[in-house]
Amino acid sequence: MKLATYKDGSRDGQLVVVSRDLGSAHYATGIASRLQQVLDDWGFMSPQLQDLYDSVNAGRARHAFPFDPTQCMAPLPRAYQWADGSAYLNHVELVRKARNAEVPESFYTDPLMYQGGSDDFIGPTDPVVVASEAFGIDFEAEIAVVTADVKMGASAEQALDGIRLVMLVNDVSLRNLIPAELAKGFGFFQSKPATAFSPVAVTPDELGDAWIGGRVHLTLQSTWNGRKVGLCDAGDEMTFHFGQLIAHIAKTRNVRAGSIVGSGTVSNKGVEKKDGGMDWPKGYSCIAEKRCIETIQDGQPSTEFMKYGDTIRIEMKGKDGQSVFGAIEQEVVAPH
Repeated sequence: MKLATYKDGSRDGQLVVVSRDLGSAHYATGIASRLQQVLDDWGFMSPQLQDLYDSVNAGRARHAFPFDPTQCMAPLPRAYQWADGSAYLNHVELVRKARNAEVPESFYTDPLMYQGGSDDFIGPTDPVVVASEAFGIDFEAEIAVVTADVKMGASAEQALDGIRLVMLVNDVSLRNLIPAELAKGFGFFQSKPATAFSPVAVTPDELGDAWIGGRVHLTLQSTWNGRKVGLCDAGDEMTFHFGQLIAHIAKTRNVRAGSIVGSGTVSNKGVEKKDGGMDWPKGYSCIAEKRCIETIQDGQPSTEFMKYGDTIRIEMKGKDGQSVFGAIEQEVVAPH
């Protein structure tokens, strides 16, 4: 099934069930008013939501209405936890190579992860508000999952059973603030402002055979200022699947229902050209990666970061050509 949260003036919005084709929706008020309630009592509430979802898809729901992504908050407007990994090691390799550094061997066996702010997510069409263009504004196109309770010490296979929902992410990064923060040794903080999520979150079964072993085997599209810059395969090159990322968190603590776990920037390896150079035919899912490629090839980056008025669209289509999650479609703006 597909779920979204509509704006209603409150912090947590109103839960709606959305049709498979994203054409219509229905308030879930008779079952639950907020998504977190469903995650807290999944076994009881999800079958009721599934019945409503089936009715909406069949055109039998009496109070269905046209679905409008501009009315959406993030599916979970605030969450108990937002932990973002870096599961595509090609991205890490490019970043390291651009500054002539080696990738530690441990990175290939133990996922990188940071804890982001989860108190103030933004909706799929909300503006990205940044205090200064000088901060180095970047988008990051990713996938995320929402969990059930996962016990401390859970294996990667056990953790896969704790995945309830899948959605897309724009993990906004302020690249020019990152070096000084990382130099302090405590990781990202000011350099990671509010994160945006797709209009709908979907249960893994909605992905059909594209959901294999905790990976989404579909193409993630990134369109910057109307120009398609990324058509990245999200499946095969994901070094750590979502079960492994969740198990990484659960090594020392319980993971509670409503935790969001991100994949990190979806990234694909380049292809060697006949002249010995490299080509990246699938593009990129963040500007920083493009700049790393330019640095490796030309000695310095030439692509600038985002400016006020820039737009970013992030979307994933199924094998039938239909949008799975709806699109994240945002504009970068200055504070009012």
